Amino acid sequence: MNAICKEYNGAGSCSCLPEYNGNPYEGCRPECVINSDCTPQKACVKNKCQNPCAGTCGQNAECYVTNHLPSCTCIPGFTGDPYKYCIPAPPPQQPLADPINPCVPSPCGPNSQCKEINNQAVCSCLQSYVGNPPNCRPECVVNSECGKPKACRNLKCVDPCINACGSNSKCKVINHSPICSCKEGFTGDPFSSCYAIQYLPSLPIQNEPINPCVPSPCGLYSYCKDSNGYPSCSCQENYIGSPPNCRPECTINEECPKDKACMKQKCQDPCPGSCGVNALCNVYNHNPICSCIEGYTGDPFTSCYIKPTSPPKPQYDDPCNPSPCGSNAVCNNGVCSCLSEYQGDPYSGCRPECILNTDCPIIKACINNKCKRSMPRNMWNKCNL
Repeated sequence: MNAICKEYNGAGSCSCLPEYNGNPYEGCRPECVINSDCTPQKACVKNKCQNPCAGTCGQNAECYVTNHLPSCTCIPGFTGDPYKYCIPAPPPQQPLADPINPCVPSPCGPNSQCKEINNQAVCSCLQSYVGNPPNCRPECVVNSECGKPKACRNLKCVDPCINACGSNSKCKVINHSPICSCKEGFTGDPFSSCYAIQYLPSLPIQNEPINPCVPSPCGLYSYCKDSNGYPSCSCQENYIGSPPNCRPECTINEECPKDKACMKQKCQDPCPGSCGVNALCNVYNHNPICSCIEGYTGDPFTSCYIKPTSPPKPQYDDPCNPSPCGSNAVCNNGVCSCLSEYQGDPYSGCRPECILNTDCPIIKACINNKCKRSMPRNMWNKCNL
């Protein structure tokens, strides 16, 4: 298994395929299959022992690995969601004559909430986060934290087959990745659409040489070449693997490096065209995060403008100055909320419904940061026939 045979002095000589090791006469295996095959400071990513921290944490956060799993924390002096974006911590408030609130400042740590009960601070993790304060973390940050039938998408373990395959196709999950194939009796591109096989009437037998490539034994996305009466198979351009298992470079974001996103079945930089004027773009966990350049403010997804001159500091304590809110959020009496048509955690940063087409269901496209149908429903139905 995973070995090739070559003739050497009239005898067969076996050797492992590239990036495989072991005894080629019994079977070769990759560097790793599960996390426990690696040292505790590394995780098994695409059958290689690698540092799982790369691209895992947000801006102004640091990462450390414990038992193969990456964990993120904001750097000193910053607060927020370390898996997305940390902002400078507001200065400590001056003591007031009012009774002390045990939740101000919160002792619970990131991704947690604090409630005052009988003058005591009671901590719990935010919804969708697991663990115990102050160590609340997302359900997952890498695929290996999910069961093999699921993949880590947007920090949740979900079925990667949802919206992955085209019409008349079926999906099977292998090692967290969706594998699409046409249903029996259908052919075509299972990632877009399969159509019924049209069987031609049988032709009279002719005494012509048999073409070993008709029908092709090479599978989808491959070429077949007649080599001295034997089929020689190779994957088509822009497809990877070995026939008959040629496949696109990616079908979901998690198959790409964390600084890239899966766009048109290729791992690409999602930043071009994502941010507005006078804004910077950084990629975290496959998602483009926009922020205004230093000295500018505004909506980084549309346009940033020069910060106005700061007004005289008020003589009274304003819980919104400085603002504890993230980008695209407003502060009202110390409580943050997302701007209209934005969503997310207002304390770490709100984002529009979508930035890329891959943020939307397969039947919609990202238009003006909203998931909309790119064609009338009757035209969509015709395209799926």
